[in-house]
Amino acid sequence: MKIFKYILIAGLVALGLSSCSKDYLDTAPTAETGTATAFETTENVKLAINGCARVMMNQYLSTQGMCGEGCIKMWYGNYPGQDFFVNLPGWASLINQNVHDTPNSLYTYYPWFYYYKLISNANSVILNVDDAEGIEADKQFLKAQGLTFRAYAYMMLAQIYCKRWVDSDNGSCPGLVLRLDESVGDLPLTSLADAYEQIYSDLDEAISLYQESGRSRGADEFFLPDLDVAYATYARAALNRCDWANASKYAKLARANHPLMSNAQLLSDGFCNHNSEWIWGGYSASDQTLYYYSYHAYIAYNSNAGNVRNYPKCINRELFNQIPATDVRRQWWLDPTGYTYTTTTGVAANSTDLAKNTRAKYPDLLSNATVYAYMQFKVRCNDTPGVGELNNFRSSEMLLIEAEAEHMMGNTGAAQAALVALNKTSGRDPEYSCSKTGTDLLNEIKLYRRIELWGEGFDWFDLKRWKDTLVRHTYEDGGNFLATLAVTIKPEEKNEWRYMIPTRETDYNKAVRDGVITPAD
Repeated sequence: MKIFKYILIAGLVALGLSSCSKDYLDTAPTAETGTATAFETTENVKLAINGCARVMMNQYLSTQGMCGEGCIKMWYGNYPGQDFFVNLPGWASLINQNVHDTPNSLYTYYPWFYYYKLISNANSVILNVDDAEGIEADKQFLKAQGLTFRAYAYMMLAQIYCKRWVDSDNGSCPGLVLRLDESVGDLPLTSLADAYEQIYSDLDEAISLYQESGRSRGADEFFLPDLDVAYATYARAALNRCDWANASKYAKLARANHPLMSNAQLLSDGFCNHNSEWIWGGYSASDQTLYYYSYHAYIAYNSNAGNVRNYPKCINRELFNQIPATDVRRQWWLDPTGYTYTTTTGVAANSTDLAKNTRAKYPDLLSNATVYAYMQFKVRCNDTPGVGELNNFRSSEMLLIEAEAEHMMGNTGAAQAALVALNKTSGRDPEYSCSKTGTDLLNEIKLYRRIELWGEGFDWFDLKRWKDTLVRHTYEDGGNFLATLAVTIKPEEKNEWRYMIPTRETDYNKAVRDGVITPAD
């Protein structure tokens, strides 16, 4: 693997918390590597593309857990959602969405910092690869990869910092700062519609270049974008934009070459090793690890990190109880039925049968790890404290996108068929069938997104997109959340679930500070 043999072109040391200068978006390269040298040949550009992949799996801001894409999944997708319980009342500010309207918060700043870092690196590839020495087909493929990285980053920014599409007045609300070159300085916000137009444009061009190049990524280069990754990014972006036809179209294309994993893989791969179902992911190995900063050091049940040993991650009890007994995915979580445990926190003391039987069933669970009712065994790590490959897209998500999009277009049979393919045909639940229609069918699709994609960073994003009220209950009320985290949050509350643009942008970008919204050029 060569993922960490890379050139970082733009901004990997920029945007530090201690920086307060006008140069907050400087794109100075690391290690004195000039742009001309970095892009002199296609071989160098390949290293720059690897650098973009590294951006997504790196630690930032000297704060534990801010580990590229893994942090977005854990802190922004899982923690503030409805189906992910962790006994961390001290994190209530983030978990209960109390930081959305705090522009100087580190939580508000991090996604902006991270995704614009990725965009800056992608821009350098896009703008310079055409002049590199090398075969034209290689340049086409590399440019397509840069465009895919950029489209993905803008898609994620739109979900975090902008209104839901359904509340956007057809996209006329404020969007994002579209930085499409290597310059810095004042740039206005576009509209949300123009932001999505740019995402679509990047993906259209990327798809064309992938196809024209005739190139593909290497067999083990699952961490790099390719044609299927562009399709998957398109499908998710179109879903967010309520563009149902494109969501279904590109979801089908994205999953065509990625058959669903087997039940054995569902229960043994631990979502730390890529397999046929993974469309795109992040690379990790024992000699290339983020130690206690990584996603897996926050969730993997066999990690020796304190974040896992003391605070294992658990499924919402109410969601678990909706999973059919015939569904193999039910085994991803610890069923405490018939056992004794503390029904305020879920803790099972070491002396209890629940703890003893759990340790016998999972011998890689550390002896000093706390056992909780409903704790997860879906995700593990390959090495401590948190070595594991990170999934970004897989075929199951694409089937669920297809089901939702087809339902929204009134194609009930196609939506039902997608659910059957995911649940029955795959073997996940051999007893599954679906004859539901209308609102009942949509709720079925939502249910299986919650089950299938649990812990992978979708929870909060889906609730926001659906404009659903978040409801968490204590054990006393049927759930398993602590009283301080058992809250109800309506779609119109918490700044409409939008993180404010951070002061790190508004302090130095006069056009954004003044509230200027200009259509993209």
